[in-house]
Amino acid sequence: MLRLRIRKSWKKPGSALQPPLPNHSPPTLTPLLLLSSNTLTSLRILPAKPSALASLSNPAHNPNHRVISSSAAFVKTPPSQMEVEVKLRIPDYAAHQKLSQLLAPFHSKTHLQENVFFDGSESELSSKRAVLRLRFYDGDSLCIVCLKAKAVITDGVSRVEEDEEEIDPTIARACVSEPSRLRLIDTSRILKRVRDEFGCTDFTCLGGFRNVRAVHDWEGHKLELDETQFGFGTSYELECESTDPETVKKLLEEFLQQNGIPYKYSEVSKFATFRSGKLPE
Repeated sequence: MLRLRIRKSWKKPGSALQPPLPNHSPPTLTPLLLLSSNTLTSLRILPAKPSALASLSNPAHNPNHRVISSSAAFVKTPPSQMEVEVKLRIPDYAAHQKLSQLLAPFHSKTHLQENVFFDGSESELSSKRAVLRLRFYDGDSLCIVCLKAKAVITDGVSRVEEDEEEIDPTIARACVSEPSRLRLIDTSRILKRVRDEFGCTDFTCLGGFRNVRAVHDWEGHKLELDETQFGFGTSYELECESTDPETVKKLLEEFLQQNGIPYKYSEVSKFATFRSGKLPE
């Protein structure tokens, strides 16, 4: 039986991306080589455990493969919904650190995320403004598979159709190594959607990037302060998911202005930035 064990705390203090804040110790970053949109070989791929992958046969070598059917492989989450977020771009490291210090009393947790993206082998997803993502949390403590579609960002407010669920991290790592394994899994509602609605019969890995996300409970809102490392540079962003984005945006702008934190409305998503190969100006 496969089991997911979520670590509730970091074992090592410190961070390779940012110095520790006064009231918490962010995670230690494990070595990770980043992928640009044109490089697929530099992402750190952890070896898969044979016991967890016994049913993931390689179709290239075994035409009589069988599909994974373990009910323990996935934990279901609600179906797709519209994700609405305020996204404010922080221009540089100094502004990010100043904002980190201001938010330190409200800090609740910090996650190290690794994001890896996939398309259909014939661009079935990208041609319909969709993308499949595997996101690993804090090493391999947790992995979420997510289907995003029809993203729009206007005046710092992002709206995107989002559907996500948990997947066993060991299986997910194997899929990063061999994307064709994604089509062998029949217990995932999302992957079934990708096959049925988008017609994907095989997959290609687009690459990915890592992100340090500091989560803060501030004024009744959950703020996420991101430090995102691409292969071509680092970007900084403040995000807040809300059903009333205009009110939250006004509140955040007042807070940033009162504390002398420069910012701009985000105009593109992190994924779009990754695919463009350059940081926003």
